Amino acid sequence: MEDVIELLREHNQPVPVPLELPTDDDLLDVQEQILIHLPHELREFLLEVSDVVYGHLEPVTASDPHSHTYLPEVAATAWDLGLPRHLVPLCQEDRLYFAVEPDGLVVLWSVSENDYLEDEWESVWHWARDYWLENAG
Repeated sequence: MEDVIELLREHNQPVPVPLELPTDDDLLDVQEQILIHLPHELREFLLEVSDVVYGHLEPVTASDPHSHTYLPEVAATAWDLGLPRHLVPLCQEDRLYFAVEPDGLVVLWSVSENDYLEDEWESVWHWARDYWLENAG
């Protein structure tokens, strides 16, 4: 995890209005809004690196309710489009959602197929290292 955090910080791109990291209270608010307990590693991801901007991928955030990446808004849209309700969206890319299972596994859901695709990652940190850092630049 620490090595992935370091890599993400190295790749962080400057933006005119930087994102802010959420507080524990922000995460409690998010959980209350989506009615799902956030998987442990997703919580850590949000607390540690959800302010990172890198490439074209925009993972969910939890500090600014007005952001288009605000987790409750992304979740509501994803669930309306068919993402199974037990999954917590991590990132949207076109008609695909990377989502976190309650046990922390990251799966890929296709809105077009209304089904899972074969790709999956052991954790949010594996997804960040093996997908976000590799494909977003």
